[in-house]
Amino acid sequence: MSKVCPITGKRPVTGHHVSHSQRHVKRRWMPNLINVTLTDERGRKVRVRIAAKALRTLCKAPRIK
Repeated sequence: MSKVCPITGKRPVTGHHVSHSQRHVKRRWMPNLINVTLTDERGRKVRVRIAAKALRTLCKAPRIK
């Protein structure tokens, strides 16, 4: 599975884990992706894997009828 959010474009970020003795070891921070079933404008259900932050934004969006 892809580790990229299709809505926000968030992807893994790389950097160093730095210990108390200042040793640098490569590591990755993964985005918080969640499998969700959403409904589109036509009422069809669509399964997507989006970031938790994007899901919060979609839930706050006003529903237009």
